[in-house]
Amino acid sequence: MDLAHSLESTTDQVIKCIDMHTTGEPTRIVYAGFPTLTGKTLLSQRDQARDEYDHIRKRIMLEPRGHYDMYGAILTQSTELVESGQAHIGVLFTHNGGYSTMCGHATIALGRFLVDTRDVSVFPKRNELVLDTASQTVVVHLHAPCGLVHVTVPVTSTVDGFKSDPSRAVSFVSTPAYAAAISLTIPMPLELRWGELGTRDSITLDVSYGGAFYALVSVEELGFGRAGLGKVNLDVIIPVLGRLQTYLSTHPDIITACQHPEDHRLSFLYSVMVVDSETGDTPEGVDGVETGLCFFADSEIDRSPTGSCVVARMALAYAKGERRIRQRWAYHSVVSNHFKTGAFVGEIVQMGLKVEGENGPARDAVVGRVEGSAFYTGTSSFVLEEGDVTGYSGFTLQSVTA
Repeated sequence: MDLAHSLESTTDQVIKCIDMHTTGEPTRIVYAGFPTLTGKTLLSQRDQARDEYDHIRKRIMLEPRGHYDMYGAILTQSTELVESGQAHIGVLFTHNGGYSTMCGHATIALGRFLVDTRDVSVFPKRNELVLDTASQTVVVHLHAPCGLVHVTVPVTSTVDGFKSDPSRAVSFVSTPAYAAAISLTIPMPLELRWGELGTRDSITLDVSYGGAFYALVSVEELGFGRAGLGKVNLDVIIPVLGRLQTYLSTHPDIITACQHPEDHRLSFLYSVMVVDSETGDTPEGVDGVETGLCFFADSEIDRSPTGSCVVARMALAYAKGERRIRQRWAYHSVVSNHFKTGAFVGEIVQMGLKVEGENGPARDAVVGRVEGSAFYTGTSSFVLEEGDVTGYSGFTLQSVTA
């Protein structure tokens, strides 16, 4: 018996994962070993995971098994949309600080994995996937906490079916997205200001929803316009964004903007996205390009262009009259700019929708489509040995030295 099997046989807490990345942003897909979640809805399962099993999330995401900027996706086989036949499988998205309501880069990775797995104990509805022979694609209906997301995965034929084709981009169609607030002026208290802001005592930003709520602010508005995001100094901008996100999360105007009509559990500011409309290579077949720097969770920086924020940015641009339906736009991150590959391409594919519910006023909404590429990086089986206090729930170096 090899060491891996020997270790697994000594504990009943084996957690099995597939690791992938999308433009450098990791997705650790947890496909076995996470406790079964019994909530009747996916959002209640998210609550249960947070309230009862958060030590396991930390164990998977943080040191010594993960790292500060790890990101994850926990598969859940039974949700209300799976049971009704609308979805094939559900997912909870995780990061260093908790749980997200939507994640585009992880959705792109999940599309490939769910097509490639043949294990029905992992994906019970795998055999229900239908090959479109004309386009050589398969559609996976994924239940995310924000709603139903449709993932189109290019495939190649094999002797026993099909597998994902990494040479072509995966795409997903979002839940309805909308601009939540346009051109909000937010006063900046003296103690929170930074040198690049100069003499100004406020900033102007937008809030938009693309499965999660984002505060969108231009790099010029923050005072970093001279260098833009082409050669961003992370040591300088990260502390600024940290203070800004904390402040905005409790600001009354932001809280009001982030009230999702359907459910209060979707109603929080997830991220601050800094946008640079002057930076980025333009891929073939798009009308424009921009770069974004996504600051989210507990001071994480997204390596990818941030798929759910691409949806939010498209909805905002449409609401401002800056984008038309079916207009293809490229969205870069600092990583995709560096490697000159990995940009996401987005377009609005449906308009004239309403997001309605009892938690807030109805919103005019659109649906976006985002495409990008993900790649496998490895597999893991995580165990917990008896007496391992340090590795029980994971830690960050920042937390033990604070």
